[in-house]
Amino acid sequence: MQTFFQLTVDGVEMPCPSSFSWGLQDVSAGESGRTDDAIMHKNRVAQKRKIGLAWNGMDWQTTAKIMQAFDPEYISVRYPDMKSGQYETRTFYVGDRSAPVKWWFQGKQIIEQVSFDIIER
Repeated sequence: MQTFFQLTVDGVEMPCPSSFSWGLQDVSAGESGRTDDAIMHKNRVAQKRKIGLAWNGMDWQTTAKIMQAFDPEYISVRYPDMKSGQYETRTFYVGDRSAPVKWWFQGKQIIEQVSFDIIER
């Protein structure tokens, strides 16, 4: 059993996120929907993971490391998977990213929060 949280992107270990939200999304076939009798015909063709990530109070250099790691169009991420109960490695793409600056203190820029979702390809 793992005693600490690990998140790696293309083999590079990331700082432990302040927030990790795991989700599972169904992908339905194009002809899915309700018929006239109101019965849903979902026609699931796949399930994909969606992970919400956030880091609070990072310095500028750590923020840049995170943003650079998640910058490629597709990334290989090793993460704890809630469905399998194990660490898995899957290919993801990244949603919109944000990193508002909270304050400047003694010449240091502190980032309020770095946050974005990663979605399985």
